[in-house]
Amino acid sequence: MNPLEHLIRETIAENGPMSLETYMTLALAHPVHGYYASKMPLGEGGDFITAPEISQMFGELIGLWCVAVWRAMDEPHPFLLVELGPGRGSLMADVLRAARIAPDFLGAIDLNLVETSEVLQRSQRGALKDSPVAARWHKTAEELPSGPAIIVANEFFDCLPVRHFVRSKDGWHERLVGLDGEERLCFGLAPDAEPGLAPAGEPGQIIEVGNAGARLMARLAARIAAQGGALLVIDYGYDTPGRCETLQAVKRHRFADPLRDPGEADLTAHVDFCGLSRAARAAGARAHGPVPQGEWLARLGIHERAAKLRRHAGGRQRAAIDSALLRLAGGGSGATDMARLFKALAVTQPGLCPPGFETASP
Repeated sequence: MNPLEHLIRETIAENGPMSLETYMTLALAHPVHGYYASKMPLGEGGDFITAPEISQMFGELIGLWCVAVWRAMDEPHPFLLVELGPGRGSLMADVLRAARIAPDFLGAIDLNLVETSEVLQRSQRGALKDSPVAARWHKTAEELPSGPAIIVANEFFDCLPVRHFVRSKDGWHERLVGLDGEERLCFGLAPDAEPGLAPAGEPGQIIEVGNAGARLMARLAARIAAQGGALLVIDYGYDTPGRCETLQAVKRHRFADPLRDPGEADLTAHVDFCGLSRAARAAGARAHGPVPQGEWLARLGIHERAAKLRRHAGGRQRAAIDSALLRLAGGGSGATDMARLFKALAVTQPGLCPPGFETASP
C-alpha cells in the first residue's frame, strides 16, 4: 500500500465513502503524493505521450493559429498568452518558435503557464530557457492577471475529475469509493437517489458528469467574453450527448485499475464537448466546433507543413514525419485514431471566428 492509498483508506474509514470526484482529485492533485506532484508522467519513460511530443508540427500550427487570432483581436498590446497544463513545455516552445515570423506578436506577449506540478515546472523552465519571452507560473487559472488572453489547453480538461451516477430501480445513485470487507478500495453506491437527474434509464446504466470541467469553462468563457480573447481546447472526448463510463487509468502506456495504487497512474475521462460548449455560451462567449483534430490540423495546413519538412529531411527523418502526420491527422481506422477521437473546440469573444473553425460554429 502506498502512502496516498493509506491516507485515502483512513479518510474513508473516518468519514465514510467519498465521491469519485474527490478520489480523482486526491489521486491526481494531492500536494505530496498526487500523480502530478510526484512524477514525470510524459514521454517514453512515463505513462503516456501527447501530440506535442509526437511532432513539432502540432505546436507550430498552434503558434500560427495564435498569431492569426491575435490579429483578429485587433492586436492588443500587451495580451496574455496562457497554457493550461503545459506538460514538458514542448508545445509552448514550438508555439513561440513558429511565432518568430511575427515579431510584433512576440513583443506583445505576457506569457503565463498554469501548472501545479513542481516536477513538470522544472521541465517547462528547461524547455523555455531560450524563449524570446519570459514566463510566469501559476498554480490555478484563477491566479491569472486580467486582460485579453489567448489560452491553450491541450489534454487538460480530460484530467479534471468527474462524478458517476448509476441507475437503480428507485433512481440515480452516485457512485462512491469505499472499502470492501478486506479494507481494499472498491466502488459502491450512495444509499439515497440523487434528485434532479433525468428519470429515464436502464438499470445499471451510468451517467458521467464533468462538473469540474464545466465550472472551469464557465469562468474562462466569462473572462473571454468580458475582457476579450480566445480559448483553444484540444482533447479526446465526445461531441454528442451520451450515457457511458469513460474513466480510465494509464500506467506505463497500458490501462490499469483506477483504484489500485492511487497517485501512480494517470486518471482521465473523455471530455464532454457538448457540456463545455453549453457552459461557454451561457457565460456570454461564442463556441466554435468541436472539429475532429485531423480535420482541424488539415485546415491549418499540416500536410503542407509536413511536405516542406520532408524536402529538407533524410530517409529516416522522412519516415518519422510521415508516421507523425498519420498519427496526428489521420489515416487509421481504429476507434483510438487520434485524428478522430481527439477534437478541437474554440471559445472566443463575440464576433471572432478563429482559423480552422470557419464552418464549425453552432
